Formats: sequence, C-alpha cells, structure tokens
Amino acid sequence: MGKNLRQQRRGRGGMNYASPSHRHVGEIKLPLATLKSGKIVDIMHAPGRLCPVAKVDFGGESIIMLAAEGIMVGQNVSVDGAGEIKAGNVLPLSAIPEGTLVFNMEARPGDGGKYVKVAGSSATLVTKGERVTIQMPSGVLKTFDPRCRAVVGIVAGGGHDEKPFGKAGNKFHAYRSRSKAYFKVKGIAMNPVDHPHGGGGHPHVGKPSTVSRNAPPGRKVGRLSPQKKKKGKR
Repeated sequence: MGKNLRQQRRGRGGMNYASPSHRHVGEIKLPLATLKSGKIVDIMHAPGRLCPVAKVDFGGESIIMLAAEGIMVGQNVSVDGAGEIKAGNVLPLSAIPEGTLVFNMEARPGDGGKYVKVAGSSATLVTKGERVTIQMPSGVLKTFDPRCRAVVGIVAGGGHDEKPFGKAGNKFHAYRSRSKAYFKVKGIAMNPVDHPHGGGGHPHVGKPSTVSRNAPPGRKVGRLSPQKKKKGKR
C-alpha cells in the first residue's frame, strides 16, 4: 500500500513535521493598552520567523513584539493610544492618520494582532469612518473596527531574501524552524509506495493526475479536475 503524501502528513506530529517550539522566543503579540509605554531593551532573532522581534520592558513586565523598521534599543514605545505617529508605536486605527503605513493589525479589538506580520510588509490606512478601510499588501481593501490597534511603520527584515543561504545546511535549519521541507521531490521520481505518481522505468505519471473536486481535505491538492460545462439558459 502507498503512503500519505508529505502535505497530508504535515500537522500530524512527529519530529519531521513539527516545528521545534523549544527554540522559539515565546508568544508574540501586541501589549495591553493599560501598560501605556515601555522601553525597547533588546532586538532579537526569532527562529521560525522572517523578521526580528523587539523585547520591550513595561516597568518590570516584558513583552515581545514584532520589530518595526528603524527602531533601536533604548527607544520608548507608546501603546496608550495617545502617542505620536512614530515607527514602533501601537495606536488604535481611529487615531492613525490616513495614508500611514501600519502592520500587525488586530482582527478584533484586543486579539493581539493578526494581519500583515511578514518581514518587509506593510498596509496603508485609506479612509476612516464607522469602519476603517485599509489596503492590504495584496492590494485588497479590507475594513476594520476603529478600536482595533496596529503598529505604525513597516515590519523589519525586508531584505532577508537578498542574502544567500550559502550552503544546504543553513537552508535546512531555517526551513525546519518553520516546519517546512527545503527540498521538493517530484512525485514521478519517487517509488510507488511513496507517491501515486511513482514507479516505472521512465518519468511518466501513468494515471490521471487530476484530483476530484469532491476529494477530502489533504487529498484535494495539485491539479483539480475541470468543472462540468454549465448549460446556458435558452
């Protein structure tokens, strides 16, 4: 019998498909608005993330946040909603001027930040009213509750893809922190027990390679079968 595909095995646990959480720096979220202001005490590398993180001290309580481009150790960070429009400050969307670049926006007030968290990314606040409209990095316009908070600026680490890995070992460890395989083997290059396309004396699939649109999650990957032609109204 054949095996499940790699994308079907991911998420089921095991050393090969589990991110090494013991290496991660901890939970990364926006601080509570009741903390008001703090000072950046360190900027650290976070395994499993493409961007660096900032350790902020709020009078004895340390919070780890996504680092904004241009921040530095010793800089004060405001989270009380009354701070200036400066990179690294956390403000409600209602207090941010139109045209400002923001990241790590909350989907609901107080959830700690859900959107635009990849290194080098940012969104643009377009309009404000009963709902705040933000243009996402993809160009899509999305509306938010004005009470949702966001960080002013651009996520740091935008040039991460310009530095070459140099050797296969570096790429292996970088992708392992994200629970991903850094190599991609073609299905036709595998054995029949490893992939439905495997086997044979030459690279040929040997069977229909399309997947049914009614296939269950995990098996519905790759080339989906074409939709049936819809009959037009006469």
